[in-house]
Amino acid sequence: MIFFNLHTHSFTNNSDILELVNQYPWDFKENIPNYSIGIHPWYIDESRVEADLNVIEKKLQLKECLALGECGLDKRIEIPLALQIQVFEKQIALAEKYKKPLVLHLVTAFDEVIEIKNRLKISVPIIIHGFSKNKQVAKQLLDNGFYISFGKYLIKNPEMEAVFKSIPNDKFFLETDTINETLEEVYQLAAKYKNIKIEDVIEIVNSNFNTVFKQP
Repeated sequence: MIFFNLHTHSFTNNSDILELVNQYPWDFKENIPNYSIGIHPWYIDESRVEADLNVIEKKLQLKECLALGECGLDKRIEIPLALQIQVFEKQIALAEKYKKPLVLHLVTAFDEVIEIKNRLKISVPIIIHGFSKNKQVAKQLLDNGFYISFGKYLIKNPEMEAVFKSIPNDKFFLETDTINETLEEVYQLAAKYKNIKIEDVIEIVNSNFNTVFKQP
């Protein structure tokens, strides 16, 4: 593995990149070799939640499924937070059952997710994808055992430089999500901000991948 993309919605089939492609249980593509699968809070449909969870549970048992996600909480949408939490906690239970990491979509619900993590005593690694907040929020997450992934906002917002510099090397991932920039551009910027070579960033992320995704 050369590059690892923690979260993307586009499978590029690039042999230099191991891509964790986001999949949905209601729109699953069989040709994607490595993926995460989950119920995004935006797309919760009460009429099919149980059916979606059944698909997720089946896929979690396959080696191609590296993680459960993206799932999580979003306080800026109309779907009631109580329902979001209910669906989220059901997915957490599946991740725990099959020992797969969680990739989270999280918007203005950091306190809630920390409370849930501690209350449920979640043992699997949890990665907050697409981080865009300040150093204080990052530290709060790190202090509670979360990993943090950077992509779109690292590229788009220069203020994220200071935040990224504050993240320990054993706690970050990089991603493209839906940006037009390439994964290599994200890695190059990360190397610039950390004042190291891009090869060092690749080595750091690969090490984190092996730790979180339990690869030999």
